[in-house]
Amino acid sequence: MIRRRLFTVVVVVAALARPQAQDNPQATTGSWRPTIVAQHGMVAAGHPLAAEAGMRILKAGGNAIDAAIATWAVQGEVEPGMTGLGADMFILYYNAKTGEVKFINGTAYAPQAATIEFYKSKGGIPDEGPLSSSVPGAVGGAAYAVQKYGTKPLTDVLAPAIEIAEGGFPISEALAGGLRGARAKLAKYPSTTKIWFKDGKPLEMGDIVKNPDLARTLRTIASRGADPFYRGDIAKNTAAFMKANGGIITEADLAAYQPFEDAPIHVNYRGTDVYECPPNSQGFVMLEALNILEGYDLKSMGRNSVSYLHAVTEALKLSFADRNAYVGDPKFVPDIPMAQLLSKEYAAARRTQIDPNRAIVGEPTPGDPRAMKPTAAVARAQSVARAFQASDRYASPLPTPTTVQAFDPDEILNLTTYLAVVDKDHNMVSITSSLLSGFGSGVVVEKGGFLMNDRMRYFYLDPKDVNSLQPGKRVRQTINPAMALKNGKPWIAFGTPGSDTQPQTQLQFFLNVAEFGMNVQEALEQPTVISNSFRDSYQPHDVKGKLLTPAMLPQAVKDGLAAKGHQLDIRNVKGVGSVKAILVDPRTGVLMGGVSPTGDSYVMAW
Repeated sequence: MIRRRLFTVVVVVAALARPQAQDNPQATTGSWRPTIVAQHGMVAAGHPLAAEAGMRILKAGGNAIDAAIATWAVQGEVEPGMTGLGADMFILYYNAKTGEVKFINGTAYAPQAATIEFYKSKGGIPDEGPLSSSVPGAVGGAAYAVQKYGTKPLTDVLAPAIEIAEGGFPISEALAGGLRGARAKLAKYPSTTKIWFKDGKPLEMGDIVKNPDLARTLRTIASRGADPFYRGDIAKNTAAFMKANGGIITEADLAAYQPFEDAPIHVNYRGTDVYECPPNSQGFVMLEALNILEGYDLKSMGRNSVSYLHAVTEALKLSFADRNAYVGDPKFVPDIPMAQLLSKEYAAARRTQIDPNRAIVGEPTPGDPRAMKPTAAVARAQSVARAFQASDRYASPLPTPTTVQAFDPDEILNLTTYLAVVDKDHNMVSITSSLLSGFGSGVVVEKGGFLMNDRMRYFYLDPKDVNSLQPGKRVRQTINPAMALKNGKPWIAFGTPGSDTQPQTQLQFFLNVAEFGMNVQEALEQPTVISNSFRDSYQPHDVKGKLLTPAMLPQAVKDGLAAKGHQLDIRNVKGVGSVKAILVDPRTGVLMGGVSPTGDSYVMAW
C-alpha cells in the first residue's frame, strides 16, 4: 500500500484582478490562475483529489501510466457524473524511451441483443436506464495500460481510489450542482439513491459520501486485474442486475470484451506533429480542421478576430460533416478513407468551400475524399487564403441576439472527464473517459457500486448510416484526447470533456499556443466559439445551426460574426471549454500545466 501524504504544490487563484476585455481581441488579458511550473512530474485533472492520487503514485516512483490510471480511478468517485468503472476510455501514451505514441482503445460495444428492430419496438433508444447502456470498456483499457506500460502493480495504482471509497470524501460545490441537475434521473433507481441521496434529496456540498460496494469491486480488480469485471463474479453480478432491471447486457457480452492497441492518427501542422485517436473516435475532426486552417495566415487575421473565428468555425463544420458521413467502427465500416481525409490535398479542396464573407447554413455537404474533391455544387477558383485577408467587409447585417443565456454547468461539467500526466522522464499520457451524459444511465449496479454508461444514445437507428446500431458494434465516440510533439519530443498533452465540443475547444486551445504563443493557462482562459451546424451525436441527431458565442467577446466581433450569417447563441461562459493541458518547455524541459476555469479542475506538480 502507498501511504497517504500531503503535497505542497497546488493551483491558486491569481493575485491580480483580470483586466477588462478590450476591443482588440488580441490584447493580452492575463489569466485568472497561474500556469503551474515544475520539474519532476505533473497531473492535470478534473478534481484536486484525483490529481493528488496521481501525484502520490509519481512520488512513489510510478510512471505516467501508473499515475494516470490512479487519477482516473479516483475521478470515477469524485466526478461520478463523468466517468467510472461503467465508462469507456481512450488513452494516448508517449513513450519517452522509444519516442513512440501509443493508442489504447478502452471502448466496448453494443450488446448482442441490441438491434435496430428491438429498439424501434421500444420507441427508440432511451435517454437513461439499463437499456441505454453499452458494454463498458474503461476497466479493461485501464488494466491493460498498467500491465503493459506501467511500472507499479494494480494494487498500488488503485490504492488511493480504494481508500476514498472506504473512507469517503466531501461533496464539492460542482458535484452538488450536478447531483441537483440530475435529480430526476437518479431518483428513479434505489441502488443509486442509497449512495448519492440523503433523506430523499441529493447530497449537498460538504456531505461525506462512502461507497463500500465500490471499494470491494476495486479491491477485486486491484488483486486480479480486469478479468473478474468481465468474466468473473463482478460480471455475473452486473449481468444479473441488468437483467433484473430490464437491461440486455449479458455475461457473454461482458466476457467477449478485450481492449486493444491501434495506430494513432496524426498530421503535421506547421512543423508540429499533432496526434489524435483513430476511429471509432471522432479524433480526426480536429486534425482535418487543422489541415484546412494551415492554408490561412491566422496570425495576420488576429486571434479571435471576426475573420479568424469565421475560418475556425467553417473549417470545423466541414470536418464534422465528413465525420458524420464516413466515420464509424472500423470493424463494421472497413473502408473509412482516413488517409485521404487527413491529406493536405483534401484539405485544400475542402478549403475552397469556405466563403470568407458568408457562413455555411446548417450542415455542409460532406466532401469526397476518395476523389480528392468536394461534392458541394460551387467551387471557387480564387485563392481563399487571399480572400480572407480582406474578409471583414460584412454582408448585409443580421441582428445580434441581446439575450445572454446563463451558463448551465451540467452542459460541460457532468459529461466526460479528461486528465493529463507527465512524469520525470517525460513520458506523457492523455486520457479521456466518459459515461456519456451526466451520470450516464443513472443506474448504479447493486453490490458493484458503479454507475453504468448511457453510450447507446449515440447510435443511429437508420441502417444506412455509418454509425447505425448493430450487435457487437462500437459506437462512434466523441471522446478524443490529444497530444503534440515537436521534433519528435513531447510538447503538449491536452483534452477536454464536452461531447461534440471536444475537437472545437481543443483546436482553439492548441492554436492559442501554437500560433499565438500564449502560455498554457492564458491559452485555456480565452473566449471560445462552439458550432452546432452539423448532426449532433446525441439522438435525435438534430442540426441546431447555432454558434455558441461567449458574451465576453468584444461587441464588434459578435456583430461581425452575425453579419457573416452566423446565428449567435450568446452564453455567459469563460474559458476554453473544460480543457486541461501539460506542456513540456522545449528549451528547458520544465513542465507547465493549466486548466480551464470550470468545475473542480486542478493541477498538481512537484
